[in-house]
Amino acid sequence: MFINIYKSLLVILFILLIPYSIIAGDKIEHKIAVLVNEDIITSYDIIQRLKLTAIIQDMNLNAQNTQLMVNNVVDELIREKVKLIKINEYEIKAEDDEYRQFEENYFKRNKINQGKMLSLLEENKINYQEFKELLYNELVWNKLINGLFYRYTSVSDLEISELVGKNPGLSSKQAENLVIQRQLDLQSSKLLRDMMNEATVEYK
Repeated sequence: MFINIYKSLLVILFILLIPYSIIAGDKIEHKIAVLVNEDIITSYDIIQRLKLTAIIQDMNLNAQNTQLMVNNVVDELIREKVKLIKINEYEIKAEDDEYRQFEENYFKRNKINQGKMLSLLEENKINYQEFKELLYNELVWNKLINGLFYRYTSVSDLEISELVGKNPGLSSKQAENLVIQRQLDLQSSKLLRDMMNEATVEYK
């Protein structure tokens, strides 16, 4: 059901076409794969994120889907590097308690068993820090977007009425939050698109 690194690694390496040194203990060479401005993405980063994504999406890696997943993972890692430029510029951080709450909500929202998830990370030799970094970056990016654009959002009574009409189970407050979140998502996409256009991405 979930991926097993020993079954999928050869497929991943063949499709990535990166010369790895496979040593005892499943260690691989940390080869630079992509350069994003001054930041590097290594082959190890790609493999780790690929396995993590497959676990989160409950997907088995095979010859048919791995190349697409590799492309998506590389794009995702590039976007994260670009986001960090703005996050660091504004010195956005999250406290430990804030992160723990965000992680708990992530598991609840996606209906993922936390204990099972952590076991799968260990079984597939994925450092928990990789998973934490993924969520932490999402958290601080959301904080940045809220800080930059929340004061510019607005919601009309008509928008709330229309949304509640289409989704009777929603309260007016929930509908208001959804409208605001959509506006913030649009601002997030626009900011990231502009930053991507300015970034220098070099594939090694």
